Amino acid sequence: MNRRTLLRTATVLGAASLATGVPAGTAAAAAATGTATPSGPGRSAPLRVQVVLFHGVEELDLAAPYEVLSASDHFTDRDVEVRYVAIDGPRTITAAFGTRLRAEHRWDPAEADLLIVPGGGYARREDPGVWAEIHRGTLPRALAAAHRPGLTIAGLCTGVMLLSAAGLTRGRPCTTHHRAQADLVRQGGVLKKARVVDDGDLVTAGGVTSGLDLALWLVRRELGVDVALGLESMLEYEARGTVWASGGVAGPRT
Repeated sequence: MNRRTLLRTATVLGAASLATGVPAGTAAAAAATGTATPSGPGRSAPLRVQVVLFHGVEELDLAAPYEVLSASDHFTDRDVEVRYVAIDGPRTITAAFGTRLRAEHRWDPAEADLLIVPGGGYARREDPGVWAEIHRGTLPRALAAAHRPGLTIAGLCTGVMLLSAAGLTRGRPCTTHHRAQADLVRQGGVLKKARVVDDGDLVTAGGVTSGLDLALWLVRRELGVDVALGLESMLEYEARGTVWASGGVAGPRT
């Protein structure tokens, strides 16, 4: 058992013992003998995630999906690669409340399975932020060009308005921060009163804290229910709200 597997096993066992009441020692014995149930679908190809950064992005919007999806790697045998990217290439950005972050990787949606767009500043018409990025036009144009088979584009909070500016929400079920919903509808989005709206290759979520629920839903969808439950136990957070999915409403999670 290599170090990575050992660390993952220890983390999963701790979460599993909390969630199920099974003593960690019992689960550890099963893991050591190879009789434990593997978590996740066990696909060999990594799940590649890119979280888009721009000046004025909301700190919680960018941090919640990044941490949840990065931590999911501890609960599945499938590799999960999460990167911060910026449309202008590797650079340092200043977030809404002054946090300085380095995007080490260039925007490259052709090398992503999930592209996550956070929000920030739209409702207050702030510059920098979503409002400024819409008027600059570079990011919406890049988002419109990024759409391809095999790529899921996800937006949360007012980051969904960047997807709207790109024409990606027109005629499709979606949601956003409550203060931007009227604009989303005027621009052709089909508003659903749900915390997370999953329309296949387009997934959107509501206000700031919904980034946790968006990420947990994406983990559930891409890596399996057990992985999502393990993350909830580790994070001491229960996914909340209703998920609307194009195949039918998934129902409330409270």
